[in-house]
Amino acid sequence: MATEAKRLKVDGGSSPLENFLQWCISVGLVLSDKVYVSKEGTVAEYGMLAKDNIEEGDVLFSIPRSALLHQGTTRVSALLEKEKSCLESSSGWVPLLLALLHECTSSQSLWRPYLSLWTDFKTLDHPMFWPKEERGRLLRGTGIPEAVDTDLANIRREYTDVVLPFIAHHPDLWNPDTHTLELYTQLVAFVMAYSFQEPQEEDDDDEEEEDEKAPNPPMMVPMADMLNHVSNHNANLEFTPDSLRMVCVRPVRRGEEVFNTYGQMANWQLLHMYGFTEPYPSNGNDTADVPIADLYKVAAQGIQSDVDRQLMEEKWEMLRQMMQEKAAFVFGKHGCLTDTELHTALKVLCMSKDEFSDYRENEGWEDDEEEDEETFSNEGLPGLKDSWKWLICEAVRLTLESYGEEVAEGDKAALGGLSSRQRNALQVQYGQKSILHKVMELTKS
Repeated sequence: MATEAKRLKVDGGSSPLENFLQWCISVGLVLSDKVYVSKEGTVAEYGMLAKDNIEEGDVLFSIPRSALLHQGTTRVSALLEKEKSCLESSSGWVPLLLALLHECTSSQSLWRPYLSLWTDFKTLDHPMFWPKEERGRLLRGTGIPEAVDTDLANIRREYTDVVLPFIAHHPDLWNPDTHTLELYTQLVAFVMAYSFQEPQEEDDDDEEEEDEKAPNPPMMVPMADMLNHVSNHNANLEFTPDSLRMVCVRPVRRGEEVFNTYGQMANWQLLHMYGFTEPYPSNGNDTADVPIADLYKVAAQGIQSDVDRQLMEEKWEMLRQMMQEKAAFVFGKHGCLTDTELHTALKVLCMSKDEFSDYRENEGWEDDEEEDEETFSNEGLPGLKDSWKWLICEAVRLTLESYGEEVAEGDKAALGGLSSRQRNALQVQYGQKSILHKVMELTKS
């Protein structure tokens, strides 16, 4: 592989990767001699591999801020800054997406060799590009189809209400026949999969104002997006005033792949946002959701009297106001990650009429029963009250019924015959179901 990488750097070919590597040199990106970029020997598409042993602290590459692609570096940056008040949206991505629309269709773009690495952004294969029927069938119960439907509705609304009127006023720079909703959607997927956000600067003098600051907008970081993700990564992107650097955080041996991290991401989040999953059970950040509505449905089962039914509806209304009807309790491999919310819901649903009246009058504030942080861990779940364990167990059982059964679980031999979409769906479903089955086992009375 190292021989191939050297050939790419010196033979003057015209492959997209060769053009990109030459571009990197021209914009001042410095790539360590210990690594190379390739499509061979990587877990997916392009990746970075070790040509030599890499030690902790080694800088794998550095890129000057002038080579980053965002609304402040593009040729239309002055216009985007001038008109930023009319480009506001719930996503906050419109300025970057307008910059990308312009740059990816301009033959004069500084970033053309970079953007040419993706001849078709749909090859990212996010679930948003799957047919709706296939998405619903393969990913039923995972939460992804609902998230994608929300994404697509928001993208269409953003394009129609914000982007289209703006580009209509600037026909010298954008053309609605070229810069279509389809291309805009593809670029949203590109930003989801490959952009980075600079961490907020900490300000100890005014923590309240810091909490209210909007997150930094996303930006495209050439070369950084060549690295694939695993939860057990070996490199991190560091931000400095003049440049961004990819730094090795633990030794990497010659021939091994260098991995960045996209954060603590469950498999359903990785598939939704990036179009891939980590093979089960390597993703230590995997999670499964139990909708609060399922907990309520179980609690309301078997109620006979109108008085008890009214009481339960009042409890449900309070929980809806506190947590939102579509909220969910999140379970990880070691227990519940939303333990405070689960504790509150279980307590409220199991209250007597008098206890609930007192609780409602005090607006829930006077609560001297605080759960220990281990109460809803895997170690603590078996020791819960029987009524609480029953609610959790039956709610989890109800949640499990929402999953599809189209893909056989755990059949390693069958994996080779599955499409990439089927394999990704299997990894998401199997990971989530394994967590939920574990919770059921721990809460059975």
